[in-house]
Amino acid sequence: MFGSLKRVAAIAAFVALLAAPAGAQDAQNSGYLYNDSHFHLTNYIQKGLTARQYVQMMGRTVKRSTLFGIPLQQTWYLPNSGSYAPTYYLGSDSSLYYYSFTDAVIATEYLALPRDQRDRLDPMITGFNPADMYAADHIRRVLETYPGVFTGIGEFSIHKEFVSSKVAGETASLLNPALDRILDFAGEVGLVVILHNDIDVPFARGNALPIYYTQMRELLLRHPNTTIIWAHTGLGRVVSPEPLQASGPSGERPPNHLELVEQIVADPQLGHVYFDISWDEVAKYAIATPDTVARTATLFDKYPDRFLFGTDVVAPPNIEAGTRVYHLWDDIFARVRPETRQAIAFGNYERLFDAGRAKVRAWERANVPD
Repeated sequence: MFGSLKRVAAIAAFVALLAAPAGAQDAQNSGYLYNDSHFHLTNYIQKGLTARQYVQMMGRTVKRSTLFGIPLQQTWYLPNSGSYAPTYYLGSDSSLYYYSFTDAVIATEYLALPRDQRDRLDPMITGFNPADMYAADHIRRVLETYPGVFTGIGEFSIHKEFVSSKVAGETASLLNPALDRILDFAGEVGLVVILHNDIDVPFARGNALPIYYTQMRELLLRHPNTTIIWAHTGLGRVVSPEPLQASGPSGERPPNHLELVEQIVADPQLGHVYFDISWDEVAKYAIATPDTVARTATLFDKYPDRFLFGTDVVAPPNIEAGTRVYHLWDDIFARVRPETRQAIAFGNYERLFDAGRAKVRAWERANVPD
């Protein structure tokens, strides 16, 4: 009975937060700079911070944060790089492979924290191969082994510049039924999904739609009951928002990147889809010119509930690594309404991940034996 009353009180508090005026929410977030929807505790050789070190680093700067490793391990292949031990996927020509133990590491780190520190973190499951029909079984097994820990899955990648071709085994695809099985299960459980999928191939040319845009949109439409965050709005280092050739012989041009993003967020069938604006590589496109600053700010103000800030820093040495990414958006945040900035920096994270936590805990109570 008391447990039920506590749940009712928690839900009431959450509803009150959503209904609170912007000034009240500003006060609640006072002293914090942002929530981080995209944070890697460990790197491509599974080294990095402890969760305790990260919470100390968050301090009064980061209010809440996701917590995940990297699902891929870089191989140190002696005939390739000799005595040089690569720590990043661009540091070697040798392959990457899926490293499932990362989920146990994240869970162990999280469970070692005191309760009040755990409440600031949302661990995510990443150690599965999205080209494997058994991937959904791995996710279920992690939830059964570590109930009370995870809020979602990701960041995991389908098409990713320079990475996809290095992964040993089958190449992930938006058309693979294994991915549909993953997203179906995530929707059943309530897991928040952070999915990396480049919208186009590197160095794209011409005036056609980005190659993976239609496939991605069709995938999103197939999973209306799954909360999906499209990481980096589909961009990358060399997957840019504009084709190298802006228009064809007829003078026609493809929709620009912000127009494609708006097509997603404006579609009533895709209300379950969100975008994170993580990674300094994404910010560089948004702040490239006064025009891109103005157009990005306009889009944020038009759809303030569909974007989340994240840093995408990997095992950072200090909090400045994350705040540097945040401040790249200063010119855009200065142009949007205060409530828009609050939503992107704080509110959307708390709305999505609090709902995810509640749904996953309910699924665990119903499906995981005591």
